[in-house]
Amino acid sequence: MPSFLTERSIRYPFYGLIGVTVVLLIVLTLYNWILSLAGLLIMALPIYYMFTIERQQRKEMEEYISNLSYRVKRVGEEALMEMPIGIMLINDEYYIEWTNPFLSSCFDEVTLLGRSLYDVADALIPLIKQEVETEIIKLHDRKFRVIHKPDERLLYFFDVTEQAEIEKMYRIERTVIAIIFLDNYDELTQGMDDQVRSSINNLVTSILNKWSQDNQIYLKRISSERFVAVFNEGILQLLEKGKFSILDEVREMTSKQNVSFTLSIGVGAGVSSLPELGTLAQSSLDLALGRGGDQVAIKTANGKVRFFGGKTNPIEKRTRVRARVISHALKELITESDKVIIMGHKNPDMDSIGSSIGIHKVAQMNQKDAYIVIDFQKLDTGVQRLVEEIRQHEQLLSRFISPEAALEMATDNTLLVIVDTHKPSLVIEERLLNKIDKVVVIDHHRRGEDFIKNPLLVYMEPYASSTAELITELLEYQPKRGKIDILEATALLAGIIVDTKSFTLRTGSRTFDAASYLRAQGADTVLVQKFLKEDIDTYIKRSKLIESVMFYREGIAIAKGSNDQINDQVTIAQTADTLLTLDGVIASFVISIRSEGMIGISARSLGAVNVQVIMESLHGGGHLTNAATQLQGLTLDEAESQLKAAIDEYSEGGRKE
Repeated sequence: MPSFLTERSIRYPFYGLIGVTVVLLIVLTLYNWILSLAGLLIMALPIYYMFTIERQQRKEMEEYISNLSYRVKRVGEEALMEMPIGIMLINDEYYIEWTNPFLSSCFDEVTLLGRSLYDVADALIPLIKQEVETEIIKLHDRKFRVIHKPDERLLYFFDVTEQAEIEKMYRIERTVIAIIFLDNYDELTQGMDDQVRSSINNLVTSILNKWSQDNQIYLKRISSERFVAVFNEGILQLLEKGKFSILDEVREMTSKQNVSFTLSIGVGAGVSSLPELGTLAQSSLDLALGRGGDQVAIKTANGKVRFFGGKTNPIEKRTRVRARVISHALKELITESDKVIIMGHKNPDMDSIGSSIGIHKVAQMNQKDAYIVIDFQKLDTGVQRLVEEIRQHEQLLSRFISPEAALEMATDNTLLVIVDTHKPSLVIEERLLNKIDKVVVIDHHRRGEDFIKNPLLVYMEPYASSTAELITELLEYQPKRGKIDILEATALLAGIIVDTKSFTLRTGSRTFDAASYLRAQGADTVLVQKFLKEDIDTYIKRSKLIESVMFYREGIAIAKGSNDQINDQVTIAQTADTLLTLDGVIASFVISIRSEGMIGISARSLGAVNVQVIMESLHGGGHLTNAATQLQGLTLDEAESQLKAAIDEYSEGGRKE
């Protein structure tokens, strides 16, 4: 602290003492003015001295402040001009009014004054227009954190290139765990002798070992059908860029040995915790297997999932053991519950209603009351005909209830069975999922990200033609209490026929077994045809859609409706089915307005094109050969452009989500 400041702080008490002395002298004047005058004269000398010192110290103070101000100003100027922080002032027209030397050096320019941001750094324009406070922007091969001060039209630039490189290196080096599963190992090797099985094992192992060595992956076989792989995110990026070609390689190499192995790979990434990575990898594998196998699912901590592969039809299982186990487990859950509520998806089709009736029969066989949730106002033509037939059977009709009635009768011990869907957003009444804890899911679609939480039992088989087929198999293992009614068997058979397009698509040997069982129970094929009849207006609408067909790629047909024509989902789906019967068509897509502000797209395939993958990229889903989506707030032309872009991405060999 300067000495004059210390002296001044001492002097203030002295001033007070002088003041007190003067007052005393004035009082003394009343008694002896001569003595008082002498005292004043004596006091004058120190007062004069003190005032002289005061003037000197004030002068020193002014010099000190002036010198300090100069130094502060100089430091500010040097900071402004020399510190490694870029500063830029712009005007309202995005012209540069001033920059400091550091920023000019970053742009490799002698001066930036008078230049337009559109010419030297157009990446800054969106940040300024949107009044973003801070953002990282790449300029001239360097990354800057830009802080924007709109009121002053001022921009600060902090060079974070090295920090970004370190972060990138950290992300690339993070550990990734993958679980590799041979989808059909047990089935394909079941009838082989030891020598052939050993030869196939060596082939698969050598393919995977070469793949791991080429990509610097640690690979360990932990069972006959399962491997664990450890690598980093940099390698994962390269594998994604190559669309996980190992899937095709294993399938093609093994097919030359008259077998065709397929792989499913579950990948966990994006976190540093090894246990969490393992959990993500197993969850991803479950998801890949639930979607039919022969694909890769990559799951990160934020819940996002990316898929690759999934181009082949799921392999039909040869054993009925799983069906028997599921049937017995379902029986136990039903007998432990007070009642069963059955629910399908919104706008139910024949498979959803038929499956619901099948589960109702399962509950009956176990002597439990069951109720089917339905909205009679939202049924397509075929289902309406089935419902009209049900109205003639009062006992069955009484088991159909509204969503509100289901909510009222649900208790803590009620069992909720979801059929023909596994997505909470698609069920008829989502509030039932929140109210009932005991949930069973039975579905034949490939599993998606959106899945009902914490079900007690899940029976999902993507190889199956329909949910009705799965439930028919479950019926065969239930207690034989009462024969299946003709209408119940017919409803289940109708679900199978509709989903297989009269046994032409997604039909395996188990499909015919289920149909045979239902026919033996009295299913009426003539009545099924009655349900599936269509009216003239629907036929004409479908014909108009077919008139607009065009080929986008080889074998891919796209039909687009007109802006003044609204078609329901059934008409759109039937049009896609019809297009698939035409010569040269391997996949069909139909785009039409479904309601105001909503565009519907139905997709069908003979199996060579996975339309589920294409529809999922447009936020839809379904099955490998049968899928759909709904798009909000788009025109028909915009929907067509998005569809073509999705087809283009699929044709490159993979998909990201």
